[in-house]
Amino acid sequence: MSSDVHSLGGLLSIWRERLLPADVGLESSGRRRTKGLRREELAQLAGVSVDYVMRLEQGRSRTPSAQIVASLARALQLDRTETALLYRAAGLTPPRTGTVSHHIPPGVQRMITRMSDLPLAAFAADWTLLTSTSLWQALFQAPSVIHDPEQNLIVQTFIDESIARIATPRGGPDAFERALVADLRCSAAELSGDSRFRAFIADVRARSPRFAELWEEGRAAVHQTIVKTIHHPVVGDVTLDCDVVTVPDSDVKLVVYTTTESGPDAEKLEFLRVGAIGASMTRS
Repeated sequence: MSSDVHSLGGLLSIWRERLLPADVGLESSGRRRTKGLRREELAQLAGVSVDYVMRLEQGRSRTPSAQIVASLARALQLDRTETALLYRAAGLTPPRTGTVSHHIPPGVQRMITRMSDLPLAAFAADWTLLTSTSLWQALFQAPSVIHDPEQNLIVQTFIDESIARIATPRGGPDAFERALVADLRCSAAELSGDSRFRAFIADVRARSPRFAELWEEGRAAVHQTIVKTIHHPVVGDVTLDCDVVTVPDSDVKLVVYTTTESGPDAEKLEFLRVGAIGASMTRS
């Protein structure tokens, strides 16, 4: 392992050792010879190979991509200062303020871990999916961010239109589409200096007449609550309340689906939850 605690490898090792499996939603198994997370556990959380984590810690690999650094920062539950330090140690420029951030505050990451029995996901300001619970993935028949890091709700709604096949908002798609675009308008005011964000908006406008029409309306409002019916191939239709919460002092949006404690929808959600746990245990 790198002896320099300020090096990329040294930082990864120190930050890995300060986390317990329970902190990241993993069960502790077997005798642990060292404190903290094992390399294979960090690799699992970040979506990289164990060999790659080892090479980074030993200094044999020093140039991870920005995407991998962001994944490692989320897995290690780093705050903004530590995340910036990790970027610099990797020879990368930390994300600037005024740009779309993929940083999930450590407290929010822990909250997501402890709310794993709900269909819950975190999105960036441009509605790129940052992380999701296993039950979210089971409900929407969607891969994890580790397996598909390019998932974006705007694209799924207005470009490939896959969301329309999966979920129907109460009252039809119009209100949902308007709420989504109006929310994106709010972000645009704060992200006007982000060239990637501007290019993203321009691309969606060019490819989706519906998005372009709603964008030209100029409405700006935070997306908060809507009722949706999810069309699931196994359990059938599930009607749930969908709430959107923006994390204070952050661009991260938490989207959570809930229902009453009893009734057909609660039973269907519980069936999916048990199945998600079984699938997770099989993968591990």
